[in-house]
Amino acid sequence: MKYSFILLSGESEEFLKQLQELGVVDISRSTKPVSEESAVKFEKILKVNHAISLLESVDYSKEPMYSKIQEASAACTINGCKTENTFSALARLEELKAEKDAKEKVLRTIEPWGVFSPESISDLKAKGVDLHFYSVSAKGYDKDWENIWPIHIVNSDKSTIWFAVPALRGEEYSFPIPETSFPEESYAGIKADIEKLLEEEIQAKAKLLCLKERYLEYMKEGLVRKKAELDRMLASSQVQQAAEGHLLCFEGFAPVDEQSRLDEAFGKMGVFYVKEEAREEDNPPIKLKNNRFNRLFEGLTGMYGMPVYGEWDPTPVLAIFFLLFFAMCMGDAGYGLILIIYGILQDRKIVNFAMFDGLGKLISILGVATTIVGFFLGTAFGMDLTAASWMPQHLKDLMLSGDVTIGGSSYALQMVLAIGIGIFHICLAMTIKAVLYTKRFGLKANISTWGWLLLILGGIITGAFAMLGLLPENVTKIAVIAIGAVSALCIFIFNTPGRNPLINIGAGLWDTYNMATGIMGDVLSYIRLYALGLAGGMLGGAFNNLGLMVLGDNPTWQWLPFALILLAGHALNLLMSCLGAFVHPLRLTFVEYFKNSGYEGKGAKYNPLKISK
Repeated sequence: MKYSFILLSGESEEFLKQLQELGVVDISRSTKPVSEESAVKFEKILKVNHAISLLESVDYSKEPMYSKIQEASAACTINGCKTENTFSALARLEELKAEKDAKEKVLRTIEPWGVFSPESISDLKAKGVDLHFYSVSAKGYDKDWENIWPIHIVNSDKSTIWFAVPALRGEEYSFPIPETSFPEESYAGIKADIEKLLEEEIQAKAKLLCLKERYLEYMKEGLVRKKAELDRMLASSQVQQAAEGHLLCFEGFAPVDEQSRLDEAFGKMGVFYVKEEAREEDNPPIKLKNNRFNRLFEGLTGMYGMPVYGEWDPTPVLAIFFLLFFAMCMGDAGYGLILIIYGILQDRKIVNFAMFDGLGKLISILGVATTIVGFFLGTAFGMDLTAASWMPQHLKDLMLSGDVTIGGSSYALQMVLAIGIGIFHICLAMTIKAVLYTKRFGLKANISTWGWLLLILGGIITGAFAMLGLLPENVTKIAVIAIGAVSALCIFIFNTPGRNPLINIGAGLWDTYNMATGIMGDVLSYIRLYALGLAGGMLGGAFNNLGLMVLGDNPTWQWLPFALILLAGHALNLLMSCLGAFVHPLRLTFVEYFKNSGYEGKGAKYNPLKISK
């Protein structure tokens, strides 16, 4: 339903607050800042949101100094802006980490020289004694040096020897290897600096822990308020003024099933409004209504774009074919089982990757389809099930393998199946376009569309019936002539009724060229369903063969590299297959299917004014 509200200028803020509490009326508004004030508020929201996400990830429970952090957190006090405190504490942690790493690097260079006093070395220099420091590999150390120079070995291990050679200043001195740099700071001094940095690190982490435990919920509540204020500000910017600014006019949309509740609420508010059924020219927002299965795929529809108000929701068709295409591109029953298990673990938060949050059920369903389709394609973990001795013959008979003969030539059955599915997919798209365009724009504007549908779909059905022997030759001939004649009239003569027939013929010829080249390319695109499944199966089989080569005939310790090759190889193959199985079905849907179905996807998503958490 479309709602038009008229109210006095001073009532807008309170009115928008009440609409937010109702949470179902979509007031047209910008999704980006429209003024300097809204830009500032938008920037603050982004900062607070970022600070909240950072605090939610704070977890020091597994750190050795957790008890000290907790103790410091209990005594911590936070003054000033909580967001700025979060960022400053995190920035200080980064600085401390860099300083500590630098000090620990210096400590590693000092450690072989042990504990020493820089003052004592300075005293020796003041008395005319210079110390020369060296480090050399144990193999490179020459014992004869000790007969020539007063060498003092400071430290040694299996690979390196550190030593010093004192020499009186002014006397001639040379040594056969170059000197090494000697630290200017003492071991004890560096250790003390690191301890100080560790104490500062505890305080910074305690501050973050304090912010999380005491103020995170408060920050979330503040974020909700700020978002609500920004939403009202953006809604106010779209208002129309009347009566020299004394009256304000708002326009909004709400689902029909909320009508009675809104009538009651607006009656209590005392607001003047007019309601009417939304029309396509009003460009209302779109709220999809699907069953539990199709709702899992609404995100894919949203990636392309929501339908406009007079269009159809492509999600039900997209769901079925994306599921099938994904399974064919994966083409491996074993990988399907892994996806089922992972999807269940993700859905129950046992395993939780943020990028897959909320997608556990979808992953499991894709896994089920992959397992079923992978079985019929005869592949599991890269193994050819049709050649497996342990697989019962009656199950092998169900698998789609081998070649088929068409026109005297042999083709892979799975490739023919992929092309057949592509032809059906495109024909379905053209049928949907013809039906729904006729409903939206009328039959007169879609005669050419029906002509092409009759030519392609009628030709395919007639040819199939003839090849199967269901149509006699004379009937087939008459059907072909009738389909060709009617289609030609629709495409070349009546494509735009009322226009010059010569112009219609020219437009029909151009349309014919585009359809001929486009349809052929679209159909051939579906070969990727076969190619990707074949490539994944071959790569999985290659890893199996490589593992078996390493295993050999009489394995002992070879079991370990065999297992590593299989795990690493199939993990890599699974990830690559999942990527391809996601991207290419989307392409087939967004390009081949949506183009032939006439789907625009330019609608606005239903976004009611509400207090969102």
